[in-house]
Amino acid sequence: MNKSLFFLSILVFFITSTLYSQTDFQLGRGGTGTGKRPESQNDSIRNSGEISVTLSGKTKYTDYKIFSHQRDTTYIDTTLSIQKDYKFNYLRTDNFELLAFHNQGQTFTNLGYDFSNLKLMPDIGFTAKQFSYLDIDEIKYYEVPTPTTEITYRTGLQQGQVLDAIFTVNFSRRLNVSLSYKGIRSLGAYRRSLASHGNFRGAFHYRTEDNQYEIRGHLTSQDFFNEESGGLPEAEIAKFESNDSDYSTRSYLDVNLDDAENDFEGRRVYLEHSYKLLANKDTVNKKDFSNLKVGHIFTTETKEYSFTQPTITTTFFGESNASGASNNQAKNTITNNEMNLEFNSKYVLGKFKAKVNITNYSYGYDSILNSNSDISKIKLEGNAVSVGADWNAKIKNFHLNATGNLAPGSGRLSGSFLQGEALYKKDSLFAVKGSLLISSKSPNFNTLLHQSKYDDYNWYNDFNSVNTRDLGFSLSSKWLNGSLNFTNIDNYTYFDENNKPQQFDGQITYLKVKASKEFRYKKFALDNTFMYQNVSSGSSVFRVPEMVTRNTLYYQDYWFKGKPMLVNIGATFNYFSKYKMNAYNPLLAEFTLQNEQEIGFPSIDVFFNAQVRRTRLFLKIENVTSGFTEKNYYSAPNYPYRDFVIRFGLVWNWFI
Repeated sequence: MNKSLFFLSILVFFITSTLYSQTDFQLGRGGTGTGKRPESQNDSIRNSGEISVTLSGKTKYTDYKIFSHQRDTTYIDTTLSIQKDYKFNYLRTDNFELLAFHNQGQTFTNLGYDFSNLKLMPDIGFTAKQFSYLDIDEIKYYEVPTPTTEITYRTGLQQGQVLDAIFTVNFSRRLNVSLSYKGIRSLGAYRRSLASHGNFRGAFHYRTEDNQYEIRGHLTSQDFFNEESGGLPEAEIAKFESNDSDYSTRSYLDVNLDDAENDFEGRRVYLEHSYKLLANKDTVNKKDFSNLKVGHIFTTETKEYSFTQPTITTTFFGESNASGASNNQAKNTITNNEMNLEFNSKYVLGKFKAKVNITNYSYGYDSILNSNSDISKIKLEGNAVSVGADWNAKIKNFHLNATGNLAPGSGRLSGSFLQGEALYKKDSLFAVKGSLLISSKSPNFNTLLHQSKYDDYNWYNDFNSVNTRDLGFSLSSKWLNGSLNFTNIDNYTYFDENNKPQQFDGQITYLKVKASKEFRYKKFALDNTFMYQNVSSGSSVFRVPEMVTRNTLYYQDYWFKGKPMLVNIGATFNYFSKYKMNAYNPLLAEFTLQNEQEIGFPSIDVFFNAQVRRTRLFLKIENVTSGFTEKNYYSAPNYPYRDFVIRFGLVWNWFI
């Protein structure tokens, strides 16, 4: 945690150095923020149009703007809503399709899958460690008239807490810098469940007075350390399920692993800049080409994963060739340079960008870790050149967007990617969107090459590319919000019951339908979200619950004279149907198939939330019925879900 203290010291220094540069301001109340994960990292209100701000001696909430990686504009939202309750968790997102492990900072089980955010390049893998990892498209850029800070605090489980601090300041209207740090340390109720994470982000953006030159960038340093218990042995599971009063203190239960731990670290530098060669004020109807812009994007990112077990005293992972420590560390570095040319033209009905990418990658180990294995290659290295284009157009109420990339050749970075969407928006009444994604890329690197001191965890594979086709439709309206996705996957890559990577020789056919609707009566409301899933082909390797539902009944009103406090009180019912949930493997940091146990259970959370000016207070009692219901709740086989627990936290915004 030395790095954590260092980054927090930097943050405190920048906050205190600006306390005397105060400006008078007024903040109005905004609406309720909704949106996808990229917009949900901070509380914000989405605005699809351009925000124009003229500063005077006073400011309002619409002056405090946030820009996503896709350059969508939102502004800081200090209101309270039921959506804020859903997002008040470690990820700061609505995790309806995720099932958390008992301690925050641990991993999650997927109850549903989203294939709309695939990328062209393969990743290092070890996916169970990357739920809280922030990718390029999740970094925010700010434009604020006064120094702005947001502090999020949440209590942990058994000695611990989460703190997420964001500070941003504009040195001028055209230069903004932001620093963010999220840290967590939580011991957990069961043995060997400690989570200790640090997540630093620094971002800036600058533009010249005439907007001819723009530059933005960020750097991140993220580390996720966890003690790993391996879950409960069979004898301890019997004690848990029988509700033995001698083991109501969960730390009394033995676990499978006594000294195992894993760690995932990532560092990234991202820099994007562009220069307008032509910056005419004429519209595209008067010029064949206008706003001709040349740009360059540089990205270098390193990810490292290690599993450490100082003493090997168990056969939990099978036989080992060493009596000493088991320590395997994999490292992946990808460097990418993109050159692009962007222009507006009446011939393309909008904005068109042509791009060329040169990518270099390296994944592997420093040496052979297991002399019993027949692996002779310790690194996967190479480079690739890809070409692509982006297109954005608006025709009356229609918005059309498309992006595509092609990496020709036969290497591991070869593949193709095409994504398009058509959106029809009728004022504020409703919006309908259709989307299509076609992707072909290599599986994650850890399925191709993996080493360990344990004999069963060494392999070198030459898998085929995974081919994914996703067709989606969504509706957003005041009557109903819903989405439908139909997905086909060829060469689906997974980990089998023996913890080995495999490719399915058939086709995965996956249907997901999701709908949400809120009913209101005076000061009461019932918010409902329902998801239906069906795997008509490939259900032996691709497993999801058929039904997932969340229903929240709550009361909302202002309290006290003058309405100084808005309260939000209610209960949330969660349920997913039984299915053969994947098992968690802490050595691989992946989920694997299992055929022994079906898991599915209901849970109820009770909450009391309040807003006082620009502070939101959250009090939640999780799994309130666990004290008198059947002990059948698990986050994964052998890993019990959390018992009755009380959590407290707040989100506090300062506008200096």
